[in-house]
Amino acid sequence: MHLRREVELLKKQILALSALVEEALAKAVTAVERRDALLAHEVEEGDSPIDRLEVRIEEECLKVLALHQPVAGDLRFLVVVLKLTDELERIGDLAVNIADRAAALSEQPPCPVPYDLAGMASRARWMLKGSIDSLVDLSPELAREVWLADRDIDAIHRQMYDQIKAAIREDLPHLDSYVHLMSVSRFLERVADHAKSIAKDVIYMVEGEIVRHRGKELRPRDAG
Repeated sequence: MHLRREVELLKKQILALSALVEEALAKAVTAVERRDALLAHEVEEGDSPIDRLEVRIEEECLKVLALHQPVAGDLRFLVVVLKLTDELERIGDLAVNIADRAAALSEQPPCPVPYDLAGMASRARWMLKGSIDSLVDLSPELAREVWLADRDIDAIHRQMYDQIKAAIREDLPHLDSYVHLMSVSRFLERVADHAKSIAKDVIYMVEGEIVRHRGKELRPRDAG
């Protein structure tokens, strides 16, 4: 009974941590779109609460492992939580990196964004939310959807390089801005990678199957 209460508490803390990270990412992307240095600063200021909560969850996990010595599904859940909090903390750091680029862009003259930043950001944010939802709902099916969605992010990121190179050739005075936008794309691609890692761990937690190295052969039919 005590173990069940501890597990439910950890789920609530994970949701709280993911909410902070999702908010930071959303603000960071908005700061880029608006070239808003003040909003970028809010993201930077919000990183410390994320770090503190990540440490608290890790400490709670270790305490539960020591006191209850869980097995099977409960043990896999705790192992996944330890990994997941690290992934979320890294996404929080990436949000700060994006915010830094937004602050730098705010000092540059306006220029068009030469790739689908809004679409890429929306997809990355969906992957982040979906990976957490798959954990809370114990849904390997949703986790596999997140896994497969990473291909869309990778495709946008690959296209971005060609689009930015073309933009630089035609608009050299905005070179610094385009370099910052290139970094934003790379950071969003890494956010998607971390969300995909969470999804892999959820599949392991629910099904006991380690899919970390399976690469692209994961197919929708596997969800059956």
